[in-house]
Amino acid sequence: MLGAAAAHRGSALVEIFQDCPIFNDGSFDVLRKGEEAEERVIPVRHGEPIRFGPAADDGLGAYAVVREGFGLTVAKMNEVDADQVVVHDATDINLAFALSRLSDQDLNHTVTGIFRNADRVAYDDAVRAQVAAAGAKGSADLQALLTGRDTWTIAG
Repeated sequence: MLGAAAAHRGSALVEIFQDCPIFNDGSFDVLRKGEEAEERVIPVRHGEPIRFGPAADDGLGAYAVVREGFGLTVAKMNEVDADQVVVHDATDINLAFALSRLSDQDLNHTVTGIFRNADRVAYDDAVRAQVAAAGAKGSADLQALLTGRDTWTIAG
């Protein structure tokens, strides 16, 4: 498998970083090993400021995610005020989109964790509920539906 794969079911989207020993062996090592990984991987947790990297004087990460225009950027914590640091809100669709834009092909900044948490009904559950609701209205007559008020006969 080349690069990252995505699997989607219901409202869950999972991105998997998988090395292929033939085509891209070791391509994700920068996200797993050493101090370089600390400076690249941005873990997000709902309700917490987005800080990462080696520990700063306050014990939290030396880097932070801050707003820049309509998007986000990464800044050194000693260059920004603490109130500029974005606090992760997993219910905010706009923040989730902006976080997804921080990652690039070069893996300089790779966000991990739950970007967005949305409660939605899975498709198959919605279909079952729709069928049950139709059945509760009484027996359905397919022929009556097909030859309802909006049909006509062509003669000739």
